[in-house]
Amino acid sequence: MRATTIHGTRDIRVSDVPDPTIEVPTDAVVRVVAGCICGSDLWPYRGENAITPGDTIGHECVGVVEEVGSAVTSFRPGDFVVVPFDHCDNTCPHCLAGAQSGCVNLGFTASGQAEYTRVTQAEGSLVKTDGMPDEGLIPSLLTLADVFPTGWHAAVSAGVREGGTAVVVGDGAVGLFGVLSASLMGAERVIAMSRHQPRQELARAFGATDIVAERDQEGVDAVLELTDGVGADAVLECVGTNQSMNTAFRIARPGARVGMVGVPHGVDLPLYPIMFRKNVALAGGMAPTRKYLPELLDRVLEGGIDPGRVFDLTVPLDEVADGYRAMDERRAIKVLVQP
Repeated sequence: MRATTIHGTRDIRVSDVPDPTIEVPTDAVVRVVAGCICGSDLWPYRGENAITPGDTIGHECVGVVEEVGSAVTSFRPGDFVVVPFDHCDNTCPHCLAGAQSGCVNLGFTASGQAEYTRVTQAEGSLVKTDGMPDEGLIPSLLTLADVFPTGWHAAVSAGVREGGTAVVVGDGAVGLFGVLSASLMGAERVIAMSRHQPRQELARAFGATDIVAERDQEGVDAVLELTDGVGADAVLECVGTNQSMNTAFRIARPGARVGMVGVPHGVDLPLYPIMFRKNVALAGGMAPTRKYLPELLDRVLEGGIDPGRVFDLTVPLDEVADGYRAMDERRAIKVLVQP
């Protein structure tokens, strides 16, 4: 099959690789209808994460089931499915406690930007729609593979509450879904920290009541001014850098929580001056996508929200390298890839 592969820093190619197959009874093979590029894919693309040259890349996709293993009984060829990026059996003690991203049989989508992908725990992971969805709905369904549940997880982890104030640090796709999630959870004030006009506009459309364009101390001061010096009840950290985490803690009011979903790189936590002295807690991590998928799927199918708006560039698989460049240069928020 044709698949996106990574070979070095900013070296993305489309290569012919072996088709995925059923390796164990819990597997399924899905034909990818739509995939996309994630902000976390940019870490290895920029040389920040170690890679094995020639590996496939891409972990977000939706598609049609092609084949299932003998232990997969709820799905059959022809079903249209959302594929959570982190696969789980949904029956182990951790899954039953709502921590599907810590499943004892955890697996990951490894070829979401390709023609086919293998799902390692299909019975517990996949979520199907009622028949083949309309083409116009596919981008919104694709957000459910990772980015929307990850933004939702940031809001849950931060303790967003009805009538409260939430601040979202980061205006990438995950941050924008943090804005949407906080709004859907009933936060009275949702402050998006964003310096880029197209992202500010989408943040407004997703429910942001205020925009803070400043960074570092100026950004902290702006948030404190908007909150009458109190700070945020909930902070959603959606970047993963030391700068963004430092900002998140400094704008949190005493007793607040920071919900962390940005993959951390070089982060030093302010354990004593803020976390201990001001009782500001840190929660979050890798999103348990399967936990949130049914509720978020219902919200998408009910209408009233259009999460697919986050895709502002679509490329065919053969031009996926152009999509990486566009996201790397912040010319695109999120890129949809069509096999």
